[in-house]
Amino acid sequence: MAEARAPNRRGLIAAGLSLALAPVAGALAQTAPPAEAADPQLVDDLVAANRILADQGVLDGFGHVSARHDKRRDRFLLARSMAPALVTAADLMTFDLDGAATGGDARAPYLERFIHSAIYRARPDIKAVVHSHSPSVLPFGVTRTPLKPVYHMAGFMGAAGVPVFEVRDVAGPDNDLLIGSPVLGQALAARLGQGLVVLIRGHGWVAAGASVRTAVLHAVYTEIDAKAETEALKLGPVTFLGEAEAKNAMALNDRQADRPWAIWRAKAMGR
Repeated sequence: MAEARAPNRRGLIAAGLSLALAPVAGALAQTAPPAEAADPQLVDDLVAANRILADQGVLDGFGHVSARHDKRRDRFLLARSMAPALVTAADLMTFDLDGAATGGDARAPYLERFIHSAIYRARPDIKAVVHSHSPSVLPFGVTRTPLKPVYHMAGFMGAAGVPVFEVRDVAGPDNDLLIGSPVLGQALAARLGQGLVVLIRGHGWVAAGASVRTAVLHAVYTEIDAKAETEALKLGPVTFLGEAEAKNAMALNDRQADRPWAIWRAKAMGR
């Protein structure tokens, strides 16, 4: 009889412990909800964006592209610190809008993740951000010649031209030109304003969009337009897009972002 009663005592003890721990488990579940995985299509697009921008000469061993999390507007996805052409889904990290990695991810992040966090915080309409050092754009950040749209594919720049962010205005003359702090990120986002492209004097530039695919389109055609404007200026005075032309061209091109994306992706991903 004694042996028959022992399992019952153990069962009662186990049940008691379960009841005692239930409130604790419930409290933990409320304060630390499980992280939501991003849509696999978004992840695939972000990986492809890294490869495409490297293949198109917009990114090299440096630079980066991010995407706002589709289920958490206060989160974004960005690869760990590495060459964009090598990024895979396993390399993606999740960050909050302060630029801090979430989920205890201790891998080395890009120093300039604050470019992305600040723009996502300031612009709810932005879903993807690209930071580049591509060579054709750089001269427009260090001269008095404004970068403006010379043809319809660059209408997203706006007829007024692309603003230039001066790091010295925030960090002083003793700086490294990198957007390596939340303060600099916020100042850069303010200079971007409601636009989609901003130059960083002596460093590079940023393009943004309402999706990963449109941000990639904007980044690729920023580099192409800069090259075209440089060549046009050698020939004489340039006729730039007017305000209505730029607005109408942007709306049309963004609706067709999937067309160039398909061929860029096939080339960059090897199929």
